[in-house]
Amino acid sequence: MSDRLGFGGWMILTLAFVFFSVPLGMSAAFSFWEGGDRYGFAAYRWLAASPDLGNALWLSVQLALATVVSLVVLLVPAMIFMNLYAPKLRPLFEFIAALPFVIPAIALVAGLTELFSGEQWGWLKETPFFLVIPYFFLALPYVYRALDVGLQSIDLTTLTEAGQSLGADMRQIIGLVVLPSLRSALVGSMLLTLAVVVGEFTFANVLLFRTYAVFINQIGQHEATAAAALSFASFLATWAAMLIVLIAGSRKKGER
Repeated sequence: MSDRLGFGGWMILTLAFVFFSVPLGMSAAFSFWEGGDRYGFAAYRWLAASPDLGNALWLSVQLALATVVSLVVLLVPAMIFMNLYAPKLRPLFEFIAALPFVIPAIALVAGLTELFSGEQWGWLKETPFFLVIPYFFLALPYVYRALDVGLQSIDLTTLTEAGQSLGADMRQIIGLVVLPSLRSALVGSMLLTLAVVVGEFTFANVLLFRTYAVFINQIGQHEATAAAALSFASFLATWAAMLIVLIAGSRKKGER
């Protein structure tokens, strides 16, 4: 491996490691600082005793799960249809999936707020689950790419024809054949959506909902060490989610 990387490759890896590890290490050290030369778990104890943290985190998790469900319910059938019957629509799907990258978050939330400004939508705008709509578009590129890679890795046409030859309809084929084959892609898209939604700040802050990211920002104004502790814990949780995705992908390869 060292022969393949060479000196330049090792230098790039070293610089990348320093670039990511030094800020993380400093944040972790600051989260344990109690003033002067004292270090301890005061910030973590304060967070453990705070009921607002649990409420904010639970709200973000609920929003993430609702976003995952809406994305899977809408995207999976649409992408299966596109791959089976309308492959010429792929450029359109790619374009739509890339739009959230180029539309500013403020413009998106302002447009959606104006779109749902009628009296019939007043009840929805007053609930935190209104955030599921902008979160849907925010997570769309990641979920689309994960599902697209999963669909490209299986012979969807053969699986569909085999299921139809056995008398199954499309609902049964999707539920009993396609979705199990997309297990790692679905897990990956779910974890990516969870990371995106839990870490999202702009939408929730503009719409005045206290999600996990908004909570971190608020406590950072008067409890800097607690905010650092939460950021460090969030980073570790993100890496754990990535590890789960890698393990799920390696198991699927092993089963093949």
